[in-house]
Amino acid sequence: MLDVLNPALPFIATALAVVAGLALSWLLRKIVLKLNRKRPELQATSRVARQPLRLALCLLGVRTALGLTAGSETWHAGVDHLLLIALIGAVAWLAIAVLLIVEAAVLTRHSVDVADNRRARRLRTQMILARRIAVALVVVLAAGTAMLTFPAIQALGAGLLASAGVISIVAGLAAQTSLVNVFAGMQLAFTDAIRVDDVVVVQKEWGRIEEITLTYVVVHLWDDRRLILPSTYFTTTPFENWTRRQSEVMGTVEFDLDWRAPVEDMRTELRRVLAGTELWDERVGVLQITDATGGFVRVRILVSAADSAALFDLRCLVRETMVTFLQQNHPQALPHQRWEQAADSSPANDDGTATRRRAPLRGLGSPGAAGARPPADPHESQLFTGSIEAVERSRAFTGPGEEVFEERDRNLAAHN
Repeated sequence: MLDVLNPALPFIATALAVVAGLALSWLLRKIVLKLNRKRPELQATSRVARQPLRLALCLLGVRTALGLTAGSETWHAGVDHLLLIALIGAVAWLAIAVLLIVEAAVLTRHSVDVADNRRARRLRTQMILARRIAVALVVVLAAGTAMLTFPAIQALGAGLLASAGVISIVAGLAAQTSLVNVFAGMQLAFTDAIRVDDVVVVQKEWGRIEEITLTYVVVHLWDDRRLILPSTYFTTTPFENWTRRQSEVMGTVEFDLDWRAPVEDMRTELRRVLAGTELWDERVGVLQITDATGGFVRVRILVSAADSAALFDLRCLVRETMVTFLQQNHPQALPHQRWEQAADSSPANDDGTATRRRAPLRGLGSPGAAGARPPADPHESQLFTGSIEAVERSRAFTGPGEEVFEERDRNLAAHN
């Protein structure tokens, strides 16, 4: 009987080990869920660890069962080596799942759905980057551990350690740009320069920080485009962060109006608009005239809001309301272009229209200009008009005149 059971014993032990691993993983998961029954958000997250936990426990049980029942078999060494590599991969998978659970547990305790969520967003950014770094380390360690299970690689490891300095220098030079971005990403995460969901203006584009990785940053622009920038951009290039210390911001609305603009009525209307909207955070609401040149007066309205999105809507609301208010109640305040025409005292025609006449130009030498005085500086006189010297200069260019021709005709007639 024992001779019949000996060949089948490893298979029976393997089956029992698999059943024991599944039962143990089910029991552990029930205990964890019961301990966290007041936190339902962790139940969905804990599902990611169910499969790696089952696999790791089953592989551990199978490896132990085969070691006890088939340790002397020739095939045991090869199978045990494969099971060891699979167990290393399963443990690494389980470690990554645990990191995800820890991240979710920490982030759920600090919600970003509040008015002042700067601390929560900073913690979220740091946790996401720390989890990614830890995942990368787990993968590297698992791959290294699996490779070290091969005897040939163990012998090669001594030679690699001897040349580790040279290899590190060569690898650093080859991956210089990537390493710079990696260190820049870590700097952004732990120096609190930017956080996930921060409102920024980069390259004249307004948007929110959607994702921060070890090498690049994704900015969700206002028109649903994604601007992907290397991490070094935010450490080497100036940019605007509207929510660096607080989410409250201020903005302006400007109008170029006529000089007859009713400033006090506009202030009253502004107070009415701000009091009737939830977009205003009741910090700042001011209307002032900041300029009065070029035929217009510039009216500047300064308002504040809880965040940049509310500020944009508030500015649009104030602008639209003020335009409608001026159009309906004070149209004279809208911008006007003015020009003036000199009054005409010409007599009216029979149809009531004035006859346009041009008065003859008179020089200073004419009777109408007898009382005129020459300018103090003769060099400032006009060419042909405007001074006595100019009038005399003008006569030199008028020709001999009719009287000269009449006198010449009389002399010719006398000689004949």
